[in-house]
Amino acid sequence: MAMKISTKGRYALRVLIDLAEHNTGEFIPLKEIAKRQNISEKYLESIIVVFSKEGYLNGQRGKGGGYRLARSADSYTVGDVLRLIENGMAPVACLEGEVNTCPRAGSCKTLAMWEGFYKLTNEYFDSITVADLANRGDSGDDYVI
Repeated sequence: MAMKISTKGRYALRVLIDLAEHNTGEFIPLKEIAKRQNISEKYLESIIVVFSKEGYLNGQRGKGGGYRLARSADSYTVGDVLRLIENGMAPVACLEGEVNTCPRAGSCKTLAMWEGFYKLTNEYFDSITVADLANRGDSGDDYVI
């Protein structure tokens, strides 16, 4: 079993970290973020669209336009970002919905284990904010994106 975070999920975190690190209140052009992060503008657009639609970012078109965080960096958790971009983080299909509709749920010997793992990963990612990541600078830090 591999809970694998997609490239899009990793890049989404990098975008928010970049915006947090360069947060002056000004709008930051997508081109600048793309250059700093070495990610194509086209790929970044697909991430920005999701963030804008969900109210994570404010955008402005035209001269002086770009993007900036809609809230303070400490109000975005890694868990929220990954659940949004990855469309959830359930380790098994039966935990993806609000209610477990698996006909075997009542007799499943592994369900409690998966629920525990899911709870741990959510609690872990929910305990880390974009501000936490943006404020880490030493190469020996243990967060890897």
